[in-house]
Amino acid sequence: MNGVDGRHLIGGRAVAGSGDGFQAVDPTTGQPFGPVFHDATAAEIESAGALAAAAAPSFAATSPAQRARLLRTIADGLSALGDALVTMVSAETALPAVRVQNERARTVLQLQQFAALLDDGSWVDARIDRGDPARQPQPKPDVRSMLVPLGPVAVFGASNFPLAYSVAGGDTASALAAGCPVLVKGHPAHPGSSELVGRVVMAAVAALGLPAGTFALLHGRSHESGAMLVRHPAIAAVGFTGSHQGGRALCDLAAARPQPIPVFAEMGSMNPVLVLPRALAARGAAIGEQIAASALLAMGQFCTSPGMVAWIEGAGDAALVASLASKLGAAAAGPSVHPSIRAGYERALQQVEALPVEVAARGAPGTAATALCPTLLAARASVVLQQPRLRSEIYGPAVLAVRCRDRGELSALVAAQGGHLTATVHGDGDDFGAFGDVVAMLQSKVGRLIANGVPTGVEVCAAMVHGGPWPAASDARFSAVGTTSIRRWVRPMCWQDWPRDALPLALRDDNPLRLRRMVDGRHELPAPAAN
Repeated sequence: MNGVDGRHLIGGRAVAGSGDGFQAVDPTTGQPFGPVFHDATAAEIESAGALAAAAAPSFAATSPAQRARLLRTIADGLSALGDALVTMVSAETALPAVRVQNERARTVLQLQQFAALLDDGSWVDARIDRGDPARQPQPKPDVRSMLVPLGPVAVFGASNFPLAYSVAGGDTASALAAGCPVLVKGHPAHPGSSELVGRVVMAAVAALGLPAGTFALLHGRSHESGAMLVRHPAIAAVGFTGSHQGGRALCDLAAARPQPIPVFAEMGSMNPVLVLPRALAARGAAIGEQIAASALLAMGQFCTSPGMVAWIEGAGDAALVASLASKLGAAAAGPSVHPSIRAGYERALQQVEALPVEVAARGAPGTAATALCPTLLAARASVVLQQPRLRSEIYGPAVLAVRCRDRGELSALVAAQGGHLTATVHGDGDDFGAFGDVVAMLQSKVGRLIANGVPTGVEVCAAMVHGGPWPAASDARFSAVGTTSIRRWVRPMCWQDWPRDALPLALRDDNPLRLRRMVDGRHELPAPAAN
């Protein structure tokens, strides 16, 4: 498999595993293939954790320029892999080559964006309140603060994004940018891809002379491997993208440690879509087609796939439902990236179909053992309000169409929602103003509001928020996408009356890093550079 041999990457070396073995699975056939990988053992996790702990102080002390070079070197290495990476990812996930190429471009972009953030440097939020020994009735101390890295971070690769949310994805890029060593638990859905990317990261660390414990890749199919990693005393924080069940388990493990640590888990959602009356009447069929196309992207294997669409019955609703049924019912089944996703999808459909729900349309069944069949479900809002299962995610190409009797029922449906990553509102004319209270309530439930669009397609930019209230994410104050995601891996640190020449560079009076800072309560720009 193009230089991949099933090894862990620990301490700058490829290490043969000794735990239980497993292989990648061809999603189109359900058959295993390629080299044997191994569940990381307690000894292997201990070795990686000890090396990360030893590396943490010196890596935290590296300059922003050094860490920016690391990120850019990784980005260049991913690009240099060329077709070999695309071929491997496609073989392990059945994702088409174009999708893999786009995801690699996104991964490279994320690395470059964090490098640029380090170049600017102001993200550390340097604050200086100068002392005044003459102040009465007591002297004022000199107080300075900035953000500093937490320490080693455990990153769990995601099944549905083998590049952008995995070994060198956003969690790893942001943690390395913050100055935190990273230990990645590779996802068993794409172990070969993980190793190939991991070798790029390991080589970049070595090429720049950084501590060998700065990065590690540990394979594992068993839950116990991940649990041992979270329990390791060197780990200071956890990044996770996946199911609510998996994220909750990690949160519980982290909270039960003698020294609890934060888990930043992004756990998906139904991403509800509201179609307001004027938009429904004017373009119900077009909206239905748009929602169906979004739900079918990658067979619904996005955390932002639209899983619920709701409206008040009236003009245009028949066209909306007919359009959804036509598009979803005509769609062929497609492969999941891993057999476990198919099993979870079928289990969720069985749970939902046991409730007072109509199966309004179902796509053509697939022949592969991992095939996901598109499904349109329909229910009255009164039923959805009574059944909590209908308000939680079905991960895959399923959409629940919810007909509300009146405005009051639509408001009640929104009020009953848990946390979601996104919500979309389709409105024309005065819809947004007339339903301002409903939209305001919706805002309290999500991390991102979309007008007249679809939730799929997460722009990687400084303003993006990819998170939301529980259970969409474990902490709604943070985003898993965009440059603000670096804030997950840092904490504020304060120096009082500290010797000037012993202060961090970001807090020294002469501002050698030329940062934007807050000084004595006012934002201060760096002085122009001398010619």
